[in-house]
Amino acid sequence: MNMKHSLKEWFVVTRYWSFPVSTMPVVATFAYLFSMGMLPGGIKPWAILLLSLLGVVLLHSAGNVLSDWADYRTGVDNETAFAVPNLVFHRFEPKEYLRFSIILFVAGVAVGILITLLSGPGLLIAGGVGVLLTLLYSFLKYHALGDADIFMIFGVLTVLGTTYAITGAYVPQALVLSIPIGLVTVSVLHANNTLDSETDRAAGIKTFAMLIGLKASAILYCCYMVIPFVYVAVAVVAGWLHPASLLCLGAVIPAWKNLRKASLFKKEGLEAMKGLDQASAKLQLVFSGLLSLGLFIGGIL
Repeated sequence: MNMKHSLKEWFVVTRYWSFPVSTMPVVATFAYLFSMGMLPGGIKPWAILLLSLLGVVLLHSAGNVLSDWADYRTGVDNETAFAVPNLVFHRFEPKEYLRFSIILFVAGVAVGILITLLSGPGLLIAGGVGVLLTLLYSFLKYHALGDADIFMIFGVLTVLGTTYAITGAYVPQALVLSIPIGLVTVSVLHANNTLDSETDRAAGIKTFAMLIGLKASAILYCCYMVIPFVYVAVAVVAGWLHPASLLCLGAVIPAWKNLRKASLFKKEGLEAMKGLDQASAKLQLVFSGLLSLGLFIGGIL
């Protein structure tokens, strides 16, 4: 890394505000295993939890930086549409972003290897697929598959990978968490892509938001603010989650605020979508945090 930039500047490059979408699935999965009495005894699972959080943050950061580099190199980010002003205005050079992304990927993979040594070689399946989908993210995003890619990484692979890392075996029933957590995560990307639809079209790429149209995208975002809560309620009734999981309903308030803002699309257009990506990331922190707390309480009761 070029030392002409401060550590704070490098940290901002990672888009740190988005970290809840990668860390909270790990925490929620750990809490789910605890609630189901599947958490091994001793300090080892807690050590793996900390390593897992470190690993996903490093890989998430690497993916964010690589995505910004790709957006700039392909012209998606430019003087008229600069989602990454650091590159557009040459505060950072593209090679610095690429080098930083590689460093973060290597560090993340190193942490993953350490976790694999502690848990078992089977973790390489989820980890390897996760790294591959992270590297392919920009390509998939440009072909309307970015939402599906993000759901697979943070909604499915992170959950399954965490169960293996903690227990030494994959726990498919933990995928009950994938729908609510995964959809809140996808809402972050979807809000951003909806807002950027016009400039993305000018750059010659096609995101999922562009594919279905702006009006449908705003409606879909509103659905993302509702479905996770309904799903958790259904899962509790079905016996898939402990009743204490309903504590996540406390996140209805910020979700409702996001929904109301997006519902103004018909009147305000794209202006209604501004800031909803970061608001959705904050919602993930609150929603998954309360869900995790409920699961921990359920495990104690």
